Amino acid sequence: MKNPFRNKTRSALSIIGIAIGIATIVALGLITAGMEDSVQTTFNEGGAEITVTNATNIGGASGLLNASFIDELKNVTNVSDAVGQLSVSESNQSFMQSRSPVMGTTVYGINASKLNLAGISNVDGDVYEEDSFEVIIGSRYADLNNFSIGDNLSFLGHDFEVVGIYETGNMMLDNGVYTSLSKLQNISDTDEVSSILVKTSEGVNDSIVSQNIKDKYENVSTLTSEEMSSMLDEVIGILDAASLAISGLAIIVGAIGVINTMVMTVYERTKEIGVLKSIGWKSRKILTMILGETLVLTTLSGIIGSVFGILIAEVGVRLIGTDGFSLVYTPKTFILAFGITIIVGIIGGVYPAYKASKLAPTEALRYE
Repeated sequence: MKNPFRNKTRSALSIIGIAIGIATIVALGLITAGMEDSVQTTFNEGGAEITVTNATNIGGASGLLNASFIDELKNVTNVSDAVGQLSVSESNQSFMQSRSPVMGTTVYGINASKLNLAGISNVDGDVYEEDSFEVIIGSRYADLNNFSIGDNLSFLGHDFEVVGIYETGNMMLDNGVYTSLSKLQNISDTDEVSSILVKTSEGVNDSIVSQNIKDKYENVSTLTSEEMSSMLDEVIGILDAASLAISGLAIIVGAIGVINTMVMTVYERTKEIGVLKSIGWKSRKILTMILGETLVLTTLSGIIGSVFGILIAEVGVRLIGTDGFSLVYTPKTFILAFGITIIVGIIGGVYPAYKASKLAPTEALRYE
């Protein structure tokens, strides 16, 4: 336990080199696991499986859909329900008491009775009345903008009362603002909708229903929950690949650092090793001693790196302000981190240990 730290500076530099790689692996692992958990909660039970939008583009933005199209979709085979949703954005607006967030907000209009199709089922407080100046807001939006029930939110020149706060576990959905569809249509001077949320019958293939809608109506685009999940999985896959790349780099850099440290240690202790062999220590015992010292060094690096990885991830999440996103601690993350430290220890210690075990006692005793 003491031998690896005879030269404290050299050992400290080796530990830091390995710990940086381990910290990055742990931080990425916690964030990736959090994203995977968020994907699982994104598509809440009871929510719509298909989102239908206008396939044509007007001025670079998606066009609107005629509200009468909602009833047409309800008659499509294996469609159990459908509801229109209008989204309106307003940038650089002042909200309650002249507070101006860096970014504007998007208000979604949907019938209160159909909020479950948007994935909203639990609301703390009340749900807005139809055709009223009332809104419900997501928990993340409320935290970021310091809103609570009873406050007023100014949007498009109108004051809306916050009557409820909902939480779904979906970071994006919990950053939303919802109000009556008819009221939002009225103040934005339109009778159309931005998208239509479609609920399919139980046990049917959503992709087939989605394709049937596109075949029947050429001017629409559809996106199923599975397709959206696949898109999010691709993002997570990129993070996983980055984590693996960093893991490989950590192994290479860490092993080189450990080899350098332990080779120098063996050179400095040549006479000591000669004494041990002269009093009866076998080559295998010398080999085990040097490997053990290497593993002590790398294990300590793994512990320090894991602690700093947790701190980096936790502080980063809080600084960014992702209140609706939480890190997920899984055994996989830490097994990977400590697995790499052991690999680094073995790779980095094999050559110095072998070199030490092969020293001839007489030659080692004469070494100065």
